[in-house]
Amino acid sequence: MKIYTKTGDKGTTALFGGTRVPKHHIRIDSYGTVDELNSHLGLIRDQQIKQHYKDILIIIQDRLFTVGAILATDPAKATLKNGKERLNIPKISTENIELLEKEIDRMNDALPPMTHFVLPGGHQTVSFCHIARCVCRRAERLASALNDLEPFQPESLTYLNRLSDYLFVLARKLSHELEAEEIQWIPKKES
Repeated sequence: MKIYTKTGDKGTTALFGGTRVPKHHIRIDSYGTVDELNSHLGLIRDQQIKQHYKDILIIIQDRLFTVGAILATDPAKATLKNGKERLNIPKISTENIELLEKEIDRMNDALPPMTHFVLPGGHQTVSFCHIARCVCRRAERLASALNDLEPFQPESLTYLNRLSDYLFVLARKLSHELEAEEIQWIPKKES
């Protein structure tokens, strides 16, 4: 597989299915941000964290490749006129979403209740989780805007939404396990 093709030298790229679009197209921005998120998850996985978290992150990274494939597909090329799939693209399942929910609940049950927003930080690994959460939210915003223009599998949007929640709770859980200070945001009243 050759790394460079020279087909994008004039500012366009091909979607899954062959359609060419500008590299600044919202579809490219959407799946590019999912790819960026996936790289941040790799950074979290490379930290000194429990193997269970690493195993879940690998599953999530795999699912993000699925989300990326869905976003990178021209909907006009995805199905035949009879409604059958033309391209063999995996889907996000309700089980994928439920795994995130179960992990969120499991971690949350072991944490003290949250009474205030928390400031990101306290430990490098926790900060990586917060950065990934913010990138996930951006990916969700872009995918939502794309979905308004060209609808795609709704579970993909749900997955991104739930993933940002997972990353927030993971940050809190790691703060607790790493004994990092969790600073609450308490609005200050001006005098």
